[in-house]
Amino acid sequence: MAPEAASCLVDVVDAARLLPLEANPDVMNQDRSKEAQASATSSVETKEPSKNVYFTKQTVGNACGTVGIIHALGNATSRIKLAEGSYFDRFYKRTADMNPTQRATFLEEDEEMENAHSIAATAGDTEAKDGVIEHYICFSCVDGELYELDGGTSQPIPHGPSTPDTLLHDAAKVIKARLALYSQSINFNVMVFSGKVI
Repeated sequence: MAPEAASCLVDVVDAARLLPLEANPDVMNQDRSKEAQASATSSVETKEPSKNVYFTKQTVGNACGTVGIIHALGNATSRIKLAEGSYFDRFYKRTADMNPTQRATFLEEDEEMENAHSIAATAGDTEAKDGVIEHYICFSCVDGELYELDGGTSQPIPHGPSTPDTLLHDAAKVIKARLALYSQSINFNVMVFSGKVI
């Protein structure tokens, strides 16, 4: 992302959560293995993810967009006010003390979310298909660190220092590096969650 384009968005990205990347998740996981091997030989210190990162595994098929939204909102609850008693207010309160696998199980068994997901998946003009190769992930800043949140991984992936003010720029660097791995693909999108109208 060009710096001038990013600067236009910085004011509206109130601890934004970026949900990018439509690409084949199997290929992405192979590339993550290559990235991890490269990281292992670098001098950059590997950090354990902050305990404050809200993270869940994805065990429900074709729900990565939903999991991305859960990650985005779950890591913004200190900056946004969820309506008392709303679905997400209840969801985060019930799952706050669970580990990522327990949260995934809770989500699997949550009929209210399943119904909402089914309605949303069939409400658009595009037919929902099985065997989808697109995949959504979330980038979020928690405790001064940029995290990649992908329910298909075992834990949040730290990408270095970040702040709410630099989140968009910091995530754009990671996304650009990922795009370079898929130079022939046009299947990439980035959405920004913002507390302000753009």
